Amino acid sequence: MEPPVSQPGPDASDDLRRQGDSQPEDTVSLGRRLRQPKTILSIVVPIVLVVLVFRVAFNVDVAKLVQGVGQSNKLLLLVAFFVFYLGFPLRGYRWTRILAATRFHLGVRDGTEILFLSWLVNCLVPAKLGDVYRAYLLKLNASSASLSRTFGTVFIERLLDIFAIAVMGLAAGFWSFRKGIPTELQPVIGLGVAVVIGMAVLLLTMRNFGRGILVRLHVPHRFVVLYDKFEEGVFGAVGVRQLPPLVVLTGLIWATEGFRLYFVIQALGFPGVEMGISGAFFVALIGSLLTAVPLSPAGLGTVELGVSAVLTLAYGVPPQEAATIVIVDRVISVFSIIVLGGILYVVSGKRRGEGLAPGSGQADEAPVLAT
Repeated sequence: MEPPVSQPGPDASDDLRRQGDSQPEDTVSLGRRLRQPKTILSIVVPIVLVVLVFRVAFNVDVAKLVQGVGQSNKLLLLVAFFVFYLGFPLRGYRWTRILAATRFHLGVRDGTEILFLSWLVNCLVPAKLGDVYRAYLLKLNASSASLSRTFGTVFIERLLDIFAIAVMGLAAGFWSFRKGIPTELQPVIGLGVAVVIGMAVLLLTMRNFGRGILVRLHVPHRFVVLYDKFEEGVFGAVGVRQLPPLVVLTGLIWATEGFRLYFVIQALGFPGVEMGISGAFFVALIGSLLTAVPLSPAGLGTVELGVSAVLTLAYGVPPQEAATIVIVDRVISVFSIIVLGGILYVVSGKRRGEGLAPGSGQADEAPVLAT
């Protein structure tokens, strides 16, 4: 069991309270979170559900699954692993660019390390609390950071990610099923279109009416101030000059997800399983979208069953092979993060507020919104 995450010193705690940005100790203590019954249930129940469905509904033979993995091309599995982990420095670099647009400067190495630790939390506890933990770690290591503004940068990251998943997933789906989209997947395509439209409406409303709505509702002033910082984190990075590089980076990040699954499928080499790159991208992005369901850590249960269903119903992959593909892919994308992230958690100084490189974690005065 991991030790509790260290809390900020008195000065940092006082600053958090002054900003109204403080987080309850249970929110940021990873060890305490893992001991909570609801966290244990959120891990155990999905695992039991996946085992039952794979064994009963899909009639998966464990011995054949192990044999399929044993006969795989280990070099291609290593390529899948490398491609997936290439996404983390890209994510770290994107986050530091977003922070820089709000006039807070963080080194790419520091940003990537904090981000990877937040992914560890998302793989262990539900409700996407890793995003909260990321903001907490930044505040813990840099007293000049604002939690509410940092939440804004994480929020715009999430919007960019969902937009990329929807657009790239739709493009991959239309190309993969250019002879006709299966009836079972038409609701998924419709959901993707609705997501893009909904995000556009949300951003337009926040940008033009967000603060005015709070004022008209007579929300206490301190919450309006927090919203201003949050909005600054959201829109500080999406100006005319900042947005194109972020879009390119986001596309590259999600390409690593698609290529990871593609190389996993190629490594396993099941006869008759030919999806191509577009099919691998479509399925991988659906899996990524399912991780947004906050009921279990890293979408545990939801992703395995959803992706297996898409592979089986849309691409005709036999259940045995589909289960093997999903499990190997999840070992790379979740289990490896738990192992490597756990090691980093033990050795990292970030969770004790002592790990930033010199010159990193500095804020300029009077940050302004980008235009």
